[in-house]
Amino acid sequence: MSICIQNMFIPMYQEYPDMKIPDEIWSDIFTYLAYNDGKGLISTCQLFHGLTRAPFQFTPLPTLLFQTYGAKPDIVMDIDRTRNRIRLICKAVISLPIEIGHMHSLAYLELNSNHLTQLPHEIGNLSNLTLMDVSGNRLTQLPPEIGNLSKLVSLYIHLNRLTSLPSEIGNLSSLTDLEIRLNCLTSLPSEIGNLGSLVSLNIHSNQLTSLPSEIGNLSNLVSLYVNNNQLTSLPSEIGNLSRLVSLYINNNLLTYLPSEIGNLSNLDHLSISANQLTSLPPEIGNLSNLTSLHICNNRLTSLPPEIGNLTSLDNLYATYNQLTHLPPEIGNLSKLVSLYVNNNQLIHIPSEIGNLSGLTSLYINNNRLTELPPEIGNLRSLYHLMICMNHLTQLPSEIGNLSDLTYLSVNDNQLTSLPIEIRNLNLRSLDISDNHITFTTP
Repeated sequence: MSICIQNMFIPMYQEYPDMKIPDEIWSDIFTYLAYNDGKGLISTCQLFHGLTRAPFQFTPLPTLLFQTYGAKPDIVMDIDRTRNRIRLICKAVISLPIEIGHMHSLAYLELNSNHLTQLPHEIGNLSNLTLMDVSGNRLTQLPPEIGNLSKLVSLYIHLNRLTSLPSEIGNLSSLTDLEIRLNCLTSLPSEIGNLGSLVSLNIHSNQLTSLPSEIGNLSNLVSLYVNNNQLTSLPSEIGNLSRLVSLYINNNLLTYLPSEIGNLSNLDHLSISANQLTSLPPEIGNLSNLTSLHICNNRLTSLPPEIGNLTSLDNLYATYNQLTHLPPEIGNLSKLVSLYVNNNQLIHIPSEIGNLSGLTSLYINNNRLTELPPEIGNLRSLYHLMICMNHLTQLPSEIGNLSDLTYLSVNDNQLTSLPIEIRNLNLRSLDISDNHITFTTP
């Protein structure tokens, strides 16, 4: 059986925030573990309060800490022969000794939230490693030997200072989860397309200006996060990701979407808000499994009629655009629960909106509406209705049919009266301020 450190916490860094554990201590630890690796000599070891209760002589770590800092820190070191795991989260590790490369049975290496600036080349010798978490450090690059970790399934390198990835990362044929968010990457190597087992790729909050066309080779990809970058376009090959369920590309500089996006037949969630889109391709109507569409904060002046084909859609968020009208086909979205089209330039709402019998939230505030269609009274499931800050002069009497309506906001319009049918509503909140309504005392 192999030996590992299952858990090692050093909470005293809160009391000694500038503490750094010397390299020679880590070297002692890994040398000891590597020497005993596979021999099954140790089951559990606890080192705490500067003392040792281990069934073997291994006192340098607590003794040196006690001598160096004059304190008795809480240190727990569990060595579990069955889990093959090292976990050091103590904000005190500044480097790894080359001896770590001798721990050939190591399966889990968790060194997140430390002060590592580099990884030793010998890390490529950990041929049985399946999980490596070095997030929250100060890494600026990865050694090319990382490509030797053929059994690696999960790689977490987010929250570092990486400016590039080695091309050898494409050799990680077993990798299913890759987290690279919150770094300083400006590009991805084309070899990333070789990661045929990849299921989740998170590269949000970098400085990417483009994606390699080879990303289309990731045939098993289910989740792709590329939001908060500087992308100006998407490769047409993105349409090859036939298993993709979630796609987040919001907060970029996109001016158009490739028509191939319509090939993503399994897509459930699409977020493309906060870009510079002026239109959507009609092929977006092919996304028959889409349940959530976020297209806020763009420059859209209209929605394609094909949007009516999204019959699985639950939520549509299209706020802060330049929409002047909604296509009548929007009435085909029979499963729609939430419709947010506030802060646009709408002058008309189609009567077909009355077909949305399952709608519970309708936000059409901050537009240029002068009237509402009487069919709005068909929305018997409506709970929230926000129509404030328009140019409405009256409300249709059919509004009294909205039996589930609880919140109604019609403030900042040009209303002079309210329909008597509004008495039929069981409202918790009614805002009619900043209109021209006058009340007479009987």
